Amino acid sequence: MLKETSHVANTSKIISARGLARSFGRTRALDGFDLDVEGAGVLALLGPNGAGKTTFVNAALGLVRPGEGSLEILGRRPGDTAARSRIGVMMQDAELPDLLTAREQIALFASYYPDPRGVDETIELAGLTGFADKRYARLSGGQKRRVQFALALVGRPDLIFLDEPTTGLDTEARRGLWAIVRQAASEGARIVLTTHYLEEADALADDVAVMKAGRVIARGTAAELREQVGGSLIRCRTRLDDAALAALPAVRRARLSGRYAQIAAADAVAALKALFQADPEVTELTVRQPTLEEAFDTLTTDIEEA
Repeated sequence: MLKETSHVANTSKIISARGLARSFGRTRALDGFDLDVEGAGVLALLGPNGAGKTTFVNAALGLVRPGEGSLEILGRRPGDTAARSRIGVMMQDAELPDLLTAREQIALFASYYPDPRGVDETIELAGLTGFADKRYARLSGGQKRRVQFALALVGRPDLIFLDEPTTGLDTEARRGLWAIVRQAASEGARIVLTTHYLEEADALADDVAVMKAGRVIARGTAAELREQVGGSLIRCRTRLDDAALAALPAVRRARLSGRYAQIAAADAVAALKALFQADPEVTELTVRQPTLEEAFDTLTTDIEEA
């Protein structure tokens, strides 16, 4: 059982970022990044490759220093010793000592925290029982990810950063990790999750922040983001080409994919009327609301162009 914490409730802002900027050579990884996070729960930080998600996580951990802006984590500067003792981390690219067993890794990390959970408790919680005494070098990729997740939990942290946590995990292991994440959030922790799996964000997140080009371009629950995108998705077979479909009224995006046309329309009725006028022989027509993944695609494609 995860221990309920009180630190999160007593901290007005878990994360406060204003105008963060960070460049690597000519690449602007963060560019006016703003984010406020309060209280317990799960925040999914979404964005295409290069959006700046991992750079922000590294900045929050004190591993990267922004060139501009202000950033506080748990009311302190990133990397502060008092803040680090309240943070758990699972990075996408983690290197751990190959010759230590999972059990030894957990015991080592537990020594860094003032009130860690027990080693055996952590092993059971993270589902490591079958391989806890194997050396890290002999573990599969999925097993290594589960060990890394255990290390993020062992300190009973108030704030947990999970950077692409389920990469390399099978479906059962992913869902097991989801259950632990939700339990941690329900008992007082704040989790910041970066993921490429949109169904993962939909299943886990209380709140979603969408990033593009180094800044947050949309924020809300998954339902709110779908509502913000609005409109409908139309799928059909038609003789019209991409250009003709894109020219239909109220169409945001349109493309041919195999035998089917896929159309994102702000006003489905207007788009369908024009579609049938242009091609009376449309067949296999379906109309539905966007999923979170489709809302994400629309946001990251259209926001800057609007």
